[in-house]
Amino acid sequence: MLKRYQILINDWLADFIKERAKGFDVSFSEAVRMALCIYYTLLLSEDCKEYKTGMTMKKNAAATKRWLESPEPLEEMHKAMSRVYFEARRMIECYQKRQKKEKGSMAATV
Repeated sequence: MLKRYQILINDWLADFIKERAKGFDVSFSEAVRMALCIYYTLLLSEDCKEYKTGMTMKKNAAATKRWLESPEPLEEMHKAMSRVYFEARRMIECYQKRQKKEKGSMAATV
């Protein structure tokens, strides 16, 4: 389920996101969602090593290139986006579970 939020973004960043969204034929919101999912998946992979995504910046760039060159670019793009959303959700769940566990063990020692 999607929720609506209002966020403030610098002009230069909004312009870049609009440009990228237009190039990939997705909405501004979709581009922001993808960027956040990729960012958090890669960032949290350093903290949550027990969940292996196999996602790297290099692999994301290769997937993007593949779908842009594909005879079925929309199908390839949707597959890649689904994978990013799936991996981000699993990584965040792993991280949250770990945080909860660590807070629980800290409370037990106090």
